[in-house]
Amino acid sequence: MGETLHGGASRGRLLGHQGPVLAVRFTANGEYCLTAGKDRTVRLWNPATCLCIKAYEGHGNEVREAQASPDNSRICSAGGDRQVFLWDVARARTVRRFRGHDAAVNAVCFGAGGAVVVSGGYDQAVKAWDCRSQSIDAIQSVTCCRDSVTSVAVEGAAIYAASVDGTVVTLDVRMGRSVVDTLGPPVVCLRPSHDGKSLLAACLGGSLRLLDRGSGAALARYAGHINDAVKLDCDFTSTDAYVVAGSEDGCVYYWDLVSANIVKSWKAHGSTVCSLACHPRGEMLLSAAVDGVCEVWQG
Repeated sequence: MGETLHGGASRGRLLGHQGPVLAVRFTANGEYCLTAGKDRTVRLWNPATCLCIKAYEGHGNEVREAQASPDNSRICSAGGDRQVFLWDVARARTVRRFRGHDAAVNAVCFGAGGAVVVSGGYDQAVKAWDCRSQSIDAIQSVTCCRDSVTSVAVEGAAIYAASVDGTVVTLDVRMGRSVVDTLGPPVVCLRPSHDGKSLLAACLGGSLRLLDRGSGAALARYAGHINDAVKLDCDFTSTDAYVVAGSEDGCVYYWDLVSANIVKSWKAHGSTVCSLACHPRGEMLLSAAVDGVCEVWQG
């Protein structure tokens, strides 16, 4: 398949957070990246130089997720303070503070080309917010799960939500209906493939499930890492040739998408690898751990 599998050689470290780094994400073009942490901050980095460009402060509790808009002009973030923040990147100021969740917010992402923010949290709700409106209230709110929502993703008119109740819910915004796929064990992370055909779900018990986006049918299962107790990330590589996930033993694992065999693994951190992200063009891999260290990996 010809794709480089990163790891083993660290390009550098993104250092600055005090305490665990809970999320690391590339911007859409891969030029920059974001980290979010237990220290209540979001940080913008140049991963090529490992230099911090700006720090975004204002959350009243840990920040569990952050993502940049497609044009890199805004950042959405959320966490333990039950609010969803919309930031102006250049000015490092909050544009909106969306309120409405009744408990900590685990997941947040942009949709509709950056016009909408979607969030999910401990209150079992998925909410959508209009970035163009002056209102701080959600334009849509759906209680679609029986337990905490751990991860959300948006593809076109579809919103995907993963839950501790062991389900992946597909919300069709245009048709106003939902489809529930039951996987069994708690689902802690959900990622759409780049080709739009499948979803990757990370489950407690140490397994990743590949699902057909249209039918919800199980296509493959990936195992070998440790994920028994905490929320860990999974991701597709830039060509969808491989899937990658962190592990509670401090390792990062790559699997071949088709054969489901482990093709590479290495000790990346001295503690649980709670977050990771693949570069959109395959140039590098980011991994973050509860020890507060974020590594930039190359081949």
